[in-house]
Amino acid sequence: MEFNATLIGEMISFAILIWFCVHFVWPHLSKAIEERQLKIAEGLNAAERAHAELREADNKVASEIKQARQQAAEIIDRAQQQANQILDKARADAVAEINRQKATAQDEIASMAQRAREELRERVGALAVQGASKIVQREIDAATHKTLLDQLSAEI
Repeated sequence: MEFNATLIGEMISFAILIWFCVHFVWPHLSKAIEERQLKIAEGLNAAERAHAELREADNKVASEIKQARQQAAEIIDRAQQQANQILDKARADAVAEINRQKATAQDEIASMAQRAREELRERVGALAVQGASKIVQREIDAATHKTLLDQLSAEI
């Protein structure tokens, strides 16, 4: 192998190229690589944070759903209790109304029976007066003997 000027020129050119690359190109490449590594690391950290936040959000959603279900169950229980109270009150009101109507009907029956007794007493008294007048063959004055008839009707 011969060492000639071409080989020495190529070696000097190569050395200048290496020096140029080390001083001007390599720092930019190094900086770009480091920035890219930082961005990748930040991206991974952000992904981890997002994943943790997603898990936390899932837990929070599950907790909210559980709480909503509990509230719904409580609302349903309260509504059922209110419905039962309304039904019980309606039954009690119906029973009270029935008892009131029954009492009113019994009072009405009692008053009708009393009127019927009084009417019967009056008729019996009138029939007694008619019977007595036929027996005596004269007419008895009802006004003069009213006290007697009242006593008779009270006894009947």
